[in-house]
Amino acid sequence: MWQEPILRWIHLLAGVMWIGLLYFFNFVNTDAVKEATASGEAAPIGKYVVPRALFYFRWSALVTWLAGCGLLSTVHADGVNGFEGAFAFWSWGQHPIFCPIGIGAWLGTIMFLNVWGVIWRNQKKILGYVPATDPEKAKARRVAFLASRVNTLLSIPMLWFMATGPHALFVETFVYRH
Repeated sequence: MWQEPILRWIHLLAGVMWIGLLYFFNFVNTDAVKEATASGEAAPIGKYVVPRALFYFRWSALVTWLAGCGLLSTVHADGVNGFEGAFAFWSWGQHPIFCPIGIGAWLGTIMFLNVWGVIWRNQKKILGYVPATDPEKAKARRVAFLASRVNTLLSIPMLWFMATGPHALFVETFVYRH
């Protein structure tokens, strides 16, 4: 099963980039842009840093999500693969080992959809990639900001469940059965 370690490595690297950029935007960039705008120096951030960071942000979200789906398909317990176990509510009672990774996968999926469906759609207006009036840009800033904050809040339990799920499966598979 050579694909599992490769998918895990891709998932980990892309996930670190995705969540790292999420935290950058929420903990560093927001205040930096406010200060730069107040001093009249915001142009370099908005012109050079933000578009590049958003590019890596959204594509690392996609790679993380795809690699996570691939990973779920490589994990098996009692004839059920991780993808089926994590995304099928009816199997959680039968296969509780998938519950932590399933919750983490659902949170990651919500966050992924939020990146592409809400944040990026509004950032295109803010950056001028899509025509928008000043009131539309102001609304897009607020919506993107709130969606990003939601993802930041969801990332905390998501990271917890993603980290505990695989370890629980390892313990179930190798400790209790051997």
